Amino acid sequence: MLENLLAVIREENLSEQLYHSLVGIELTEHRVDQQGHLSQRPQPLPWRNRPTHPYLRTGKLPSQVELITEPNPNIGGTLDRLDTLQTVVYRSLEGEDRIWPLSLPPVLAPSELTQLGSTWQADWLTGVQFHYSLPDPVVHRLYSHYTADFDSVVAFKNELYFRLAQNFVRYQWLLTYLFGASPIVEDGFFETVPADLSHPVRSVRQSGALPSGTPVTYTSLAAHLGNLQRIMDAGKTVINGPVRLRGQVKPQDFLTGGIGYLEFRGFDNTPFTTNGVSRHAMYFLKTFLIYLLTQASPTTNLASDLAAARDKNTAVALENPNAATQFQAQGQAIFKAMRTMLDQLHAHTEQRRALDDLEEVLMHPELTPAAKLLTHMVHGSLMDYGLRVANAWRYQRLSSTALLPVYQTLSERCQRFILTAMQAGVQFYQVKDEFGADLLLFTYQGVTQVLQEQDTLMRDPRARLRQLFPDLPEAGNH
Repeated sequence: MLENLLAVIREENLSEQLYHSLVGIELTEHRVDQQGHLSQRPQPLPWRNRPTHPYLRTGKLPSQVELITEPNPNIGGTLDRLDTLQTVVYRSLEGEDRIWPLSLPPVLAPSELTQLGSTWQADWLTGVQFHYSLPDPVVHRLYSHYTADFDSVVAFKNELYFRLAQNFVRYQWLLTYLFGASPIVEDGFFETVPADLSHPVRSVRQSGALPSGTPVTYTSLAAHLGNLQRIMDAGKTVINGPVRLRGQVKPQDFLTGGIGYLEFRGFDNTPFTTNGVSRHAMYFLKTFLIYLLTQASPTTNLASDLAAARDKNTAVALENPNAATQFQAQGQAIFKAMRTMLDQLHAHTEQRRALDDLEEVLMHPELTPAAKLLTHMVHGSLMDYGLRVANAWRYQRLSSTALLPVYQTLSERCQRFILTAMQAGVQFYQVKDEFGADLLLFTYQGVTQVLQEQDTLMRDPRARLRQLFPDLPEAGNH
């Protein structure tokens, strides 16, 4: 099944559409106070007690904020939206709160882990989830070559997505090497630090020291869905797996309705870019996922292969960040195969540049995020560094001359209107009409209002938004 997929992609000239597969980001981060302690303030009013806010939500812990971007075919568009959401967060924080830049939390008081009642220690980590979906036209054109193998386009699409999920598990170790950024834990996180974490590692998150739910199998779609159903029947809600199937409510619904998109989990935040996500990482990940899509999964011993891959990922996570990975030669082979694929698909310069840069990271471990973080460690701690970055980010956001830098070509009052709308949970999009003029689209509960810039220049944007959307909650009344 799915034989010669890369050749079919080339025959149908689908590379450009594949590069524009939809990507969304779900980023979690901690709020901290001036001293770098987890914030004790309530969540900011705009998203307090609003679990369906389209952009901003409370994370698993009271100090956490979740930022959610819509799916976007362009990486630049995804990162611009994330940048705007980060600005909305900073301009909504109360008191002297700021954002902690690291995935692992700051120093914790002995009582904090118990006081906040988190079931899983892994909940204290923040991180990045990537949402990925293939364009429907790509799926349908590929399906036309495989109608003899599949009864329906839904079955074909499920096969594509589940192959991608299986291969992600098989090759996750490479991503842990390239992007792992949680080398140490601060005081208070463990009562007793596990022996494996008594020295810096590439990724505490992927080290196996933080169990976070019931493991699921990826041996087949049927086995995976049956596993999910048994977990749900047992009343368990936390699932441990690097890939989640999304788009349906019940596991068995995927067989009839199909997988809508995949959610790739387990990425550390990076403190080296102000959005917590690297542009190069995004370009590489898109290329990497196309590569995984074109790679056949083993037809024999798949269960043992997947189990060995999990062990390999853990082994890489526990390596010394300044040492070459024991699987460097395998990594080089993957990069070589990806470069060949990019040649065949006539890739853009940006994809090639990201591949070149990250192959350099493969060959020079001191360039990995984990190793770079170690250069900032003082007396076994990253507290000083984390707080210094948090302060710099806060200053940069709040001292910007533009209220929303992504929309700095719009007037200050228009930016204020957009900011207020996004705080209120109104979705915003900027498009061009046929003459190149800006159209501002605001959507709430399925209703879309199309405005021009001059329609947003009033002194009380909240009152205008309530005229446009009468069901919009009053500020602070959620």
